Amino acid sequence: MNNEILDTEQAENVEIVGIRFRESGKTYYFDPCSIILNPDDHAIVETARGIEYGFVTIGNSFVPYSDIVQPLRPVIRVADDEDEARYVANKKLEQDALEICRQKIEEHNLDMKLIEAEYTFDNSKLLFYFSSDTRVDFRELVKDLASVFKTRIELRQIGIRDEAKILGGLGVCGRPFCCATFLPDFAQVSIKMAKLQNLSLNSSKISGTCGRLMCCLRFENESYEKEISLTPPVNSTVKTKEGTGIVIESYPLTGILKVKLKDGDTKTFHRDDVSILFAPQKNKQESNDNPEDFVNE
Repeated sequence: MNNEILDTEQAENVEIVGIRFRESGKTYYFDPCSIILNPDDHAIVETARGIEYGFVTIGNSFVPYSDIVQPLRPVIRVADDEDEARYVANKKLEQDALEICRQKIEEHNLDMKLIEAEYTFDNSKLLFYFSSDTRVDFRELVKDLASVFKTRIELRQIGIRDEAKILGGLGVCGRPFCCATFLPDFAQVSIKMAKLQNLSLNSSKISGTCGRLMCCLRFENESYEKEISLTPPVNSTVKTKEGTGIVIESYPLTGILKVKLKDGDTKTFHRDDVSILFAPQKNKQESNDNPEDFVNE
């Protein structure tokens, strides 16, 4: 009986460990290959671009087969002190490579902003990330860099949101960028979210340093939707302990309502202390999303 249960589990689920390669990067699944790993361990893994040094975020677990992106690449070993030393040394080499590449870009007079240099763990490849407003012909630059570093060179052009994620900085709230600290990936953000949160639609007030709609509009939206669903909207007719009135102001996060009573007085109530007699219908046109409102990665 136990063997049947185990066979069913293995048929439907796959053992994985979750590993990421940047502090706020995306977590990828790997085959643990009978190696036991725990969160905060470091591991050497095989990736599509070579051998890499990663940080374990999910210990040995089983996930549905449908959640796996094939091929599921293997964990080679738990990182040891020698691997740690090499990882640190590579970081130093990346800084040196960044300065050399900047000099070469100036020599070739290319319109590109160099963002980051990154070695694979085994030094088989050196990647440079850059941004540019135009398409850049960097073929001669690649040849020049290959002759200097004696390894495979790859240049990748990235967008403004990825640039902000890599470089980091402080947002308008005074805190470090969400994308550079805890958001593993970018998601769609829309103007509708700003409207729902009753924010000014002035682009300078709802845009991040990258110039795109702020990521926090997205991950705070669920809380606003929940609180708004519990709160009588403006122009609702409500019954209070002091009589019937019309909601003239609504603050969903606090649950506070300003109600104009029939006698003309305006009083403040909590939503839990009123009952809705009539709620205005939502404008159908306002409920439709405009495709142009969305910002994609």
